[in-house]
Amino acid sequence: MDRDLLDKLTAWRRHLHAHPELGRHEKMTSAFVQEKLTELGVPFVANVGGHGVVATLTRGSSERTVGLRADMDALPIQEVNDVPYKSKTPNVMHACGHDGHTTSLLGAAALLKADEGWSGTVQFVFQPAEEGTGGALAMLADGVLERFPMERVFALHNWPGLEAGTVAVHRGPVMSEAGRFKITLTGKAGHAALPEQSHDPSVEMGHLIVALQTIVSRNVDPMESAVVSIGQVHGGLASNQIPTNVFIEGTFRTFVPAVRERLLTRLKGIAENIAATFEMTAAVEYNYGVATINTAAEEDMAAAAGEAAGLPVRRDMKASTTGEDFAYFLEKRPGCYIWMGNGPVVDGGALHNDRYDFNDAILPAASGWLAAVAKQALASNAP
Repeated sequence: MDRDLLDKLTAWRRHLHAHPELGRHEKMTSAFVQEKLTELGVPFVANVGGHGVVATLTRGSSERTVGLRADMDALPIQEVNDVPYKSKTPNVMHACGHDGHTTSLLGAAALLKADEGWSGTVQFVFQPAEEGTGGALAMLADGVLERFPMERVFALHNWPGLEAGTVAVHRGPVMSEAGRFKITLTGKAGHAALPEQSHDPSVEMGHLIVALQTIVSRNVDPMESAVVSIGQVHGGLASNQIPTNVFIEGTFRTFVPAVRERLLTRLKGIAENIAATFEMTAAVEYNYGVATINTAAEEDMAAAAGEAAGLPVRRDMKASTTGEDFAYFLEKRPGCYIWMGNGPVVDGGALHNDRYDFNDAILPAASGWLAAVAKQALASNAP
């Protein structure tokens, strides 16, 4: 990548970092992407599945097609970094590097626009609302795969702690099914000084929190992976009242549907039976996504693309129990999701941390890999 393009991409990335937008609110981000695609001379369609943008490049006579995807949304986190391009939006920041992903895909479009050494069609998918707000499903529902044909799909996520510019290609699972649950316990309110006249859901909640931690240790095969974590505990309005209701919310992560079903059965059973023990009731709500799982041929293409781009390639990393809605694209098309090394974690700035920052030095690697994997896919036989 020449210096002029790198300087341009760095400026674009920092502009996006300074102006983050939450999922389903990426109006300015989408407009910025459209502006830069226009400057690059790459045609596009806007408002796909919300604020999504899909750009298309076609060259030569090949009928092969491939999709490259990047996410655009930010997180509800107050940034504490002291940098010139610090978030200007209170309580919103790019704490996961989607500013870098978006910029990297723009960089790939620039590289492929200038490269005559390929034939076929590349779809550049700028996806909104990845952070738990249904962006991938919205684009799929809007017919993104039918309106913009792509035989295979590829994407990347920066990975703090992995050597900068390293391409990590997993065998099969990359990230887990991400699920959420809410358990509401209903008892009988009363004066806190007269507990015998009430059914105290706060006490029951304490038992429930402890019991839920036995699901992974006692109900899941030790050779499988699962997580149950509680993120919120809510209940009561006064220190001298036993409340009617309390509730907890949390997340669960699995890779295999059978493990997920076992986990949910136990989650519901434990909640209801503990409630019954204390003469109360429990209401359990949950939802879940799908695991991000690569396909074998596309894993090899992703690794070959890393080598073609002159990047270090690793194929020995374990999957993560984080989640990613690119999984819904991989349900519909063969493809591969890689991790791109972001370099050392600085000042605790891991993903979703208020000190996180995307490493601009990896923009050539990220854009280069995206362009290279598109060429690898287009040069291959149809899946």
